[in-house]
Amino acid sequence: MAVRPYWKGFLKLSLVTCPITLTPATTEGEKVKFHTLNRKTGDRIYTRYVDAETGNTVDKDDQVKGYERAENEYLVLEDEELESVHLESVKTIDIGEFAPLDTVEWTYFDTPYFVVPDAEISEEAFIIIRQAMANKGVVGLSRLTISGRERPVLLQPWEDGIILWTLRYGNEVRDEDEYWEEIDDQPVDKKMMSMVEKLIADRTVDWSDKMARDPVQDNIKEIIKAKDKPKPKRKKAAKDEEDEAPAASNVIDLMAALKKSLESNPDATPKKKRGS
Repeated sequence: MAVRPYWKGFLKLSLVTCPITLTPATTEGEKVKFHTLNRKTGDRIYTRYVDAETGNTVDKDDQVKGYERAENEYLVLEDEELESVHLESVKTIDIGEFAPLDTVEWTYFDTPYFVVPDAEISEEAFIIIRQAMANKGVVGLSRLTISGRERPVLLQPWEDGIILWTLRYGNEVRDEDEYWEEIDDQPVDKKMMSMVEKLIADRTVDWSDKMARDPVQDNIKEIIKAKDKPKPKRKKAAKDEEDEAPAASNVIDLMAALKKSLESNPDATPKKKRGS
């Protein structure tokens, strides 16, 4: 069942404009959600904003944003002042630049949305923009105000449609060089490289959404299901003996580990992809 659009507006490229809708490409609808309860009464607990000094509840109309310039000293910013710095990206996604997809670092990608033409007459313009980007191997870059916040966005051709990704700001992404610089650049053992490549080939399969399953959520649902019905009385089972854990070692023999990995499946061959 299709989800209702989250945002409506226009996709624009120079003089080409078409009405579109955005719908979140992900969902947490299947995720188990909890409420916080009062253990003594079983009643639900609600959160409220309270004054840090008086402890009194603060009405919504009296809640404002403040910038801390010194300890316990704030500058108050009104909503009108914050809105005045927003760009004109409330209803139009104006593609101003393009970039090769493989040049965009994945650490910038944030939240995906499905982009869909909002009227039959807009499909031709939508298809032309999508297919032209796909033919050139590029993504479109723009800005969009969504959920009250302006974000840089990236438009990526995806099968018959377009995926819009909100992007993290540059100051939100850490510099990877600070972390990789500690890794020594040393010659690679060709024999070990060949063994690792064989391990990869043996375990390569087509992507499936089952690879991203959430076993914790499944287990929580089982607990809820068990608690939601009377449990039959049963005799206490004898406790199984725990397997003795192997002793930890600080020395890792990489070649031995690779040989053991390959020997455990000596006849393994690369798995065929579906449809081949």
